[in-house]
Amino acid sequence: MALHAEPTHASSSMPSDVQVTPVRGEAERMQFIRLPYALYKSDPHWVPPLEMERRDFLDPKKNPFFEYGELELFLARRGPDVVGRIAAIRNPRHMEIHGTKEGFFGLFECVNDAGVARTLLESAATWLRLRGMDAMLGPANLSSNQDWGLLIDGFDTPPAVMMPHNPPYYAALLEACGLTKAKDLYAYELSSSAQPPEKVVRIAEKIRVRDGVVVRPVNMKDLDAEVKRIRDIYNSAWEKNWGFVPFTDAEFDHLAKELKTVVRPELALMAEVQGEPVAFSLTVPDANQAIRAANGRLTTFGLPIGLVKLALASRRINRLRLIILGIKEGYRRRGLDAILYLDTLRTAKRLGYVGGEISWTLEDNHLVNRAIESMGAQRSKTYRVYTRAL
Repeated sequence: MALHAEPTHASSSMPSDVQVTPVRGEAERMQFIRLPYALYKSDPHWVPPLEMERRDFLDPKKNPFFEYGELELFLARRGPDVVGRIAAIRNPRHMEIHGTKEGFFGLFECVNDAGVARTLLESAATWLRLRGMDAMLGPANLSSNQDWGLLIDGFDTPPAVMMPHNPPYYAALLEACGLTKAKDLYAYELSSSAQPPEKVVRIAEKIRVRDGVVVRPVNMKDLDAEVKRIRDIYNSAWEKNWGFVPFTDAEFDHLAKELKTVVRPELALMAEVQGEPVAFSLTVPDANQAIRAANGRLTTFGLPIGLVKLALASRRINRLRLIILGIKEGYRRRGLDAILYLDTLRTAKRLGYVGGEISWTLEDNHLVNRAIESMGAQRSKTYRVYTRAL
């Protein structure tokens, strides 16, 4: 079956010529995975994910999300052409922690046709209703610990590693189908040449001395113990955040294993107060700068062409993404965030990076957003999580 990549413009009602069916079998799974490669072929900022990674992501044997979560994939077809896809997601941990019956949709891709979008979203909504859900949030790929939200501004630059990207028309499609804003998420851009205000630097250094704060790189030789410390800080730091679901041990170990290949220890920083680990920040090279060179595949006709391209491009990575900065309850509002930002900025400059992205933060996390802005960062992208009653 062909992939239909050109946008179409039909009625926003349910189109009778579009069929949505659950994905069954490996051939349909590959159609699901490959649809974006056709839809985004004219987008200069899209970064094609590696097909191998996407297969593993959707494999219940390899993604620990499936140890507790349920997922159904759907494809939309018009005749022989694939015109859209969506996932319906049930996350029992989210329901338990937040006391709701909210389900999720994710992995949404669609031609510019509100009728197709409506059919996809209704298929996901029906699946969730049958499982007792009374509301639907998304896009979530597959939870708030992974890709989360729809890009609604900042389309003129590529996404940073592990951040979503989509065409500008997606927001109009979702809103035409009755979805409304639940929460916005922000990304910030910071140049390594930024000069934080002298007052911020002075106060941060005073706190460092007064409270005996020691910032050190993660000890890669003691990684298992370090991962446990980081997980404790992460789950403590985010436990009261909107939409947050703590990592399971298996999920955190899986993420640590994936990131181990790209982490620079100098940019994985642990802050200790009187010897106790109380804060952590993780900044990684923006691997998307290299991944886009492979164009989705590590091999072509059995030759490692994509792998070679990726390896060569990896040497030219000059941007970073600050993924995590968390502080344990009881140690917030004490300047630890400023200390970690300053040490990360100084290290990035020393290592030759030109700058990068800090993402993501909740729109109403004013304390964190003010701290980021105080370092000279500028808001660069906004991602929206949508909701709809079922």
